[in-house]
Amino acid sequence: MEAHEATRDFSVRRGGSSVWVLGLIPLVLIATAVALFATLGAPGLGERRGPPAEELLVEKTVLRPGEIELTVRNDGPDPVGVTQVAVNDAYVDFKASGTATRGTEIGRLDAERLTIPYEWVEGEAYEVFMLTTTGGVVEHPIEVAVATPESGLGFYGLMALLGVYVGVIPVAIGMLWLPFVRRIPSGGMRFLMALTVGLLAFLALDATLEGVELFGAESGAAESFGGVALVFLGATLAYLALSAIQAYLESRQARASAAGAGGGFLALLIAIGIGLHNLGEGLAIGSAYAVGALALGAFLVIGFAIHNTTEGLAIVAPVASRPPSLMRLLGLGLIAGAPAILGAWIGATAFNPSVAAFLLGAGAGAIVQVIQQLLPSIRDRAGRTLYPVSVGGIAAGMAVLYVTGLVVTA
Repeated sequence: MEAHEATRDFSVRRGGSSVWVLGLIPLVLIATAVALFATLGAPGLGERRGPPAEELLVEKTVLRPGEIELTVRNDGPDPVGVTQVAVNDAYVDFKASGTATRGTEIGRLDAERLTIPYEWVEGEAYEVFMLTTTGGVVEHPIEVAVATPESGLGFYGLMALLGVYVGVIPVAIGMLWLPFVRRIPSGGMRFLMALTVGLLAFLALDATLEGVELFGAESGAAESFGGVALVFLGATLAYLALSAIQAYLESRQARASAAGAGGGFLALLIAIGIGLHNLGEGLAIGSAYAVGALALGAFLVIGFAIHNTTEGLAIVAPVASRPPSLMRLLGLGLIAGAPAILGAWIGATAFNPSVAAFLLGAGAGAIVQVIQQLLPSIRDRAGRTLYPVSVGGIAAGMAVLYVTGLVVTA
């Protein structure tokens, strides 16, 4: 029997190259068929009838003294030509991507920068109309005209400071609950772990809703890149990635019997999930600041700080029985809070709704995977996951973030 298996393995190794060739044959055939179909001009289908489908989205608006710059993307299947631009019903000249031509054609999924010389007044509202070659009109409102901050060392420093205020400092303050968490009885500990599940569940829901909202009306998000599906794609990939990290860590350390995972292991997963969420939060802050939407900037930062302080509790709760070293705690805090800085930088300089939706979905997916790991830690002695204490903890966690979230949106 062993000789037979050895002979079979040897034959498989010798035929390895031919096996790969057999696997490539269908791919080569379909590639050839597609190339011929395109080269021959789609024989048998004839020409498409009807007017072209024109879908232009304004992804970014930049206001400079005496100038309006729009980044426009073609989200439809056909090329779109822009021939004229009007601001508040008055036709104005424009340049496409810095060229001297008045008209421009934008291919499918391509983007073009339209620079419009116009003496706008700060605080006023404007309507920009783009006339296409087929006579269609694309409208873009500017609700409040505010000069876009110039990028520079000081600007990036300000974005970093905002990220520290809303991400690093609140998480670090929340982690100071560790001495309190260490001294409560087992029943109280299960309540706190349930509270952590509630906090994370609300964060996952919040990230998903924010990602879906990016593709609402007047959003400027290109549906051709996937639309709302990007949110769930990001969630799925993040869930799978964190599951792979879990499997890797499990192979290196034993999991605690009570929680089903080592405390440090769970704390790391929680920090990663919260970090991805704060990355999306930083994107929102940076992009809003770049277009002058943070008129109540100080109040908004305070609201986010209060909202994010409870995230520190979620990190330290799993390590209450065996607290890690101070340096490890600092590392967990940075993993959870520092991505807000990166998000603010990206959001202020290169914000893209589709990328933001994907990252928000990734944060939600990572948090769902973390919740799955936390659930065994809230079981009572009878092995129940949902009972009065755990349900109360989950509800309290969701209520805390809901209430603090009102401070941000008020």
